[in-house]
Amino acid sequence: MLLTNTQLEKYADVMIWALKTARRNGTVKPYDTILLRTDVAALPLAKSIYQKLLKGRFHPALRINMPEEFAKTFYLTADKKQLAFLAPGEKEFQGGINGLIALHAPQDLTHLKTVDPARIAVSAVARKPIREILDAREQKGLFSWTLCNYPTEELAKRAGLSAKEYANQVARACFLNEKDPVKKWKEVTKQIGEIGAWLSSLPIETLHIESAHMDFEVLLGEQRKFIGGSGCNIPSFEIFTSPDWRGTRGVYFADLSSYRSGNYVKGVRLEFKNGRVVKADAEQGAEFVRKMLAMDRGASQIGEFSLTDRRFSKITKFMADILYDENFGGKYGNCHVAVGASYADTFTGPQAKLDKKLKEKLGFNDSSLHWDLINTENKRVTAKLKNGTTVTIYEKGEFSY
Repeated sequence: MLLTNTQLEKYADVMIWALKTARRNGTVKPYDTILLRTDVAALPLAKSIYQKLLKGRFHPALRINMPEEFAKTFYLTADKKQLAFLAPGEKEFQGGINGLIALHAPQDLTHLKTVDPARIAVSAVARKPIREILDAREQKGLFSWTLCNYPTEELAKRAGLSAKEYANQVARACFLNEKDPVKKWKEVTKQIGEIGAWLSSLPIETLHIESAHMDFEVLLGEQRKFIGGSGCNIPSFEIFTSPDWRGTRGVYFADLSSYRSGNYVKGVRLEFKNGRVVKADAEQGAEFVRKMLAMDRGASQIGEFSLTDRRFSKITKFMADILYDENFGGKYGNCHVAVGASYADTFTGPQAKLDKKLKEKLGFNDSSLHWDLINTENKRVTAKLKNGTTVTIYEKGEFSY
């Protein structure tokens, strides 16, 4: 094991705290049904979480993710009807759970590199109704979710680190070496929340991001707020919003590499006009990027804009995992955009009122895709306020708060 038994116990405590914290409009109650979804390699952590869920008087439902070799066989062999298949009772099951704890521990990050991305897209689109069920339950305060990474030899190799170095980055990022990691997370979450509240209080019209390879602008949109420390990801140091996709323009560049659906991409450059990607390129994996952006209408529009302050994040290495890389601290922090689906909880009004019609009216993006693309360059982010003035909100990896 790459983590000690003590670290596993602390990790389990953090994940259950995160699930409870992520429930924004309700409370996680005894005997709620919690889906514990895990990769095989993360079973040591899953065991600790499972035991604590039982002791906490929850109903844990354990599911093992499809191993990479099975996934490869599925995408290479299945016909279109099989790709779009949903097992009987799946919608009913997802409609009845109250929480999800997902453990990511890949043992092969490029297992789907020989698969046509269009085949992966067919399956993703078919599963969109499942996500919509969970989104609706989340908005009603009936469901919350969180996810984390369990270190593996494969992740370490792809990140260019030894297994021990990788595990140490995980432990530092999640505060597993602290005497009381949950207490530490509460402190950091409070600080991040204060910055999110400050940003939300500003009458922002647009955000302008400038770096060596970027000149990018997003329209915040009406009835938006910034969220940080939500508990939905561990670790999570980012402060994000879901802007009005219709006001996106300019060039966005992701200097950090990315593994997505068993494929590797590097140096993604997206050019936006009138809210949509009009030109997509990459130093490596360009064709995969283009096929992902063609998944559906909303895949080539943004659903999220995020910034991470380097003072919070202890992540200083590329981790070959978007969960960690989108929270990169390093020298200059990071920003990332997600092409695809937006987050309903960035809406300032009652969640129950944000139906499909209102989402469309306000420019909340809808897609089967949600792909975070990360930039770690030194950058300056300025906000143009509704009164016409401009203020710097982020520079040299730190918020101007």
